[in-house]
Amino acid sequence: MGSDRGQTLPIYIWMTGVLLFVAFAFFAFAQGASARNGAQSAADAAALAAAQDARDELVEGLGASIGEGDDWIDWLDGDKFTGVGARGAADALAADNESSVEGFGPDEVNGYPGFWVRIETTYTVGDSIIPGTESMHAQAQATAIIKPRCDVSPSIDPEKIIEFDCDGGDSFEIDPDDFDLDDLPDASALFSVHLAD
Repeated sequence: MGSDRGQTLPIYIWMTGVLLFVAFAFFAFAQGASARNGAQSAADAAALAAAQDARDELVEGLGASIGEGDDWIDWLDGDKFTGVGARGAADALAADNESSVEGFGPDEVNGYPGFWVRIETTYTVGDSIIPGTESMHAQAQATAIIKPRCDVSPSIDPEKIIEFDCDGGDSFEIDPDDFDLDDLPDASALFSVHLAD
């Protein structure tokens, strides 16, 4: 009986060691998955921030061009923005999410303009039983697009009241001869901003 206990003790020790190793390995993979999820959230936020900045530029340009001829239609179609502030907006949101922008540029998805952003976390995966994770940074990429939500009548006369028909049945009118930027609805009513599929 005593010899049986002596034989099973090494097996218990071995099994305990295996279970501890599996638990630590699982923890390491969980750390990696958490860092990856954080990186993806930061990339999504940075891409959306860039597209929202461009959307604001579109609304300002649209407001400034109404009553100045029919050039304003290009603004409504989402074709006129320069994206001059988009990179700064992406950098700021990435920094808020403990990341930095490593790649950035304009993009087009299904004919809609937008921006792609690649980020890297400023934090690491952390110490684990897997060597090297203490210096590994997570990376992720995302693309956000700007989609016009409103149309106008095909026969546009800039001297008459303009009616806008928007998604969801919303509509509004603008008189180019008596126009103020406050007459435009919120930017989100004119353009939707969302992550590309």
